[in-house]
Amino acid sequence: MPQSVEALPGNPEAILPEVELGIQDRIPSEVSESPDKHADADKAGQLDAISQEFDPLIPAESQFEVRVNDHHGRYMVSRVPLALGSWFLVETPLVCWPLSRQEGSFRLQRRPLRFPSQAMGNQGFCSPDPQGGDAPVKPVHPCYFPMYVVKVTDFLQMDGPPEAHHALLRKGLLRQWQPGLFVIFVSHQWLGRSHPDPDGQHASILRRSLEGMIEGTLQAEFEIEDEAPSRRRLLEPSKISQGFLFLDWFAIPQITARAVGVNEQATKTDAARAVQSIPFYVEVSDVLLALVPELVHTETGQYCNYTSWFSRGWCRAELWCHVLSNKRDKSVVVVHSTLEAKFMQSWDWQNNIVVDGEFTVEKDRAVVGSLGRRAIESKIAHLSEEGPLEAYRYFLARQAAMLGQPSKTWDMNGFLERFKFPSMEVAVKDTSSMNAVMCAVMSGDVMMLRLLATYAADLNFTIYGLNSLGFRDSFTVLMAAVKSNQPASLIASLIHLRADVSRRADIGDNVVCHVKRPEHVQVLLQARADFHTAHEPFCFTPLTQASGMTSAPTLKALLMARCDPNPSQSGLGITPLIGSIRFARGSPHALESVSLLLDYRADINARAAPRGAFAWVALQARARSLCI
Repeated sequence: MPQSVEALPGNPEAILPEVELGIQDRIPSEVSESPDKHADADKAGQLDAISQEFDPLIPAESQFEVRVNDHHGRYMVSRVPLALGSWFLVETPLVCWPLSRQEGSFRLQRRPLRFPSQAMGNQGFCSPDPQGGDAPVKPVHPCYFPMYVVKVTDFLQMDGPPEAHHALLRKGLLRQWQPGLFVIFVSHQWLGRSHPDPDGQHASILRRSLEGMIEGTLQAEFEIEDEAPSRRRLLEPSKISQGFLFLDWFAIPQITARAVGVNEQATKTDAARAVQSIPFYVEVSDVLLALVPELVHTETGQYCNYTSWFSRGWCRAELWCHVLSNKRDKSVVVVHSTLEAKFMQSWDWQNNIVVDGEFTVEKDRAVVGSLGRRAIESKIAHLSEEGPLEAYRYFLARQAAMLGQPSKTWDMNGFLERFKFPSMEVAVKDTSSMNAVMCAVMSGDVMMLRLLATYAADLNFTIYGLNSLGFRDSFTVLMAAVKSNQPASLIASLIHLRADVSRRADIGDNVVCHVKRPEHVQVLLQARADFHTAHEPFCFTPLTQASGMTSAPTLKALLMARCDPNPSQSGLGITPLIGSIRFARGSPHALESVSLLLDYRADINARAAPRGAFAWVALQARARSLCI
């Protein structure tokens, strides 16, 4: 049944690899039989429509590319970026290859990526549209001190280290926020103890980055990863150029910035009120911009970057107040340099809970913890009233873990009532993306899981509709349990209740690829899961895929289980060492993980070596990058 790809118009037939395609099982026949040459890809993309409430970081209505996938003899079609096969060459997906059906075979057609031309009212760098866009959302957090912002155009005219609040106030450059202003909240790590940017390095990078966004030479892209389709969104220059910036040094009175005639006691009071109002400031801002270039702290000599920013408790609090707000667009842009800006990956913020952050003042931990609790409780209450139901169930189930609390054990009536199931019989037959089994798993509730099993609940169903929360379509319940870092006792219970450790997801990964704890490794070893085999299409071994996504102790457990640090390269052609380096940003374990792999004699000179279709795609991407 599979057919070979035919020659693309204008391309020599000799350079094309033999790739076999077929229609994914879940795509309806009316999609696969469509006579329109672009209908298959377009309609298939509609099947992956993403709920805004499920997608706190990624703009909606994104276009998807076609991915070729051979899974257990089945031929499936889904979407990945053109440059996915060349992670280490370029990341500029400029064309996609929609699928059409002609005379019993499938053919790839070349066409440009399409971006919505409308004003991005629910996408990256957007604000509520007073002419009929998003309705204003009532803030959850209180405001104790006015929110002061600076016009972007005024900021672009500044030079050197940023001036403090009182200086800008005297110059008339500060404006109080009011509804309707487009505001970019800049979250950053201070580079000095008494001044956030003593040498003006952050300010310079921010100015040049904003200029690039306005001129169109810099655009935020999605991190290319195996866990979500790539979605690219052009920024809207007019919104930025006419917008405002919130920066703490500008907006909050600072006692460290002493000035003649300034009442220090009043400043302390105003500063305290402003700090208490930060969650409100974040909540009413349109975009959170994390300014995280690789710089050195002027006094400690330590590197300040994406990883160190993510370690800070207050930075995490700002992030959480943004992504857990009830506004429709919750995009987060991460600026690594004047040449690189990316949208934050969906899973990143869930992996960094507020109460585990680092605080200069330890008593702030309790304060920030209460802010996180308020944000989550408000989110759950909003979803309970407004929906969608699946999102409500997800955040309710994850609430304890996100707050750093022990897993909650439900009694049957409480479980059914809180998760809104009318009866246990209905609950076990529910096939939604957050059914009763997923609610129990995400809650870490082993007893409820066992109870559901006695009612013959399906513990091997395939997950769908949770892509934006980090769980790909085709994941099993067991994979979701491991990836969400559930206790080993829950993983063992799932396996005891006949969850299948041998199942594979769409890119060929199994449950071992997603381990998060050394205890996960031990449980899966006892269950005789496959720790060594790479499967098409990506051909990642479990060690390769886990290397950049797990902790160093877990990586060591995999190596001690005799996982090969130098596997044969096929598919995407990635080694564990390359994978670990590729996803080092934001990982506090990166250095230790790389050292471990080298200790186990990982080949430091190994290069990424895409094979087959990926080799051809990588070649095309590299050629395209040379023409830019």
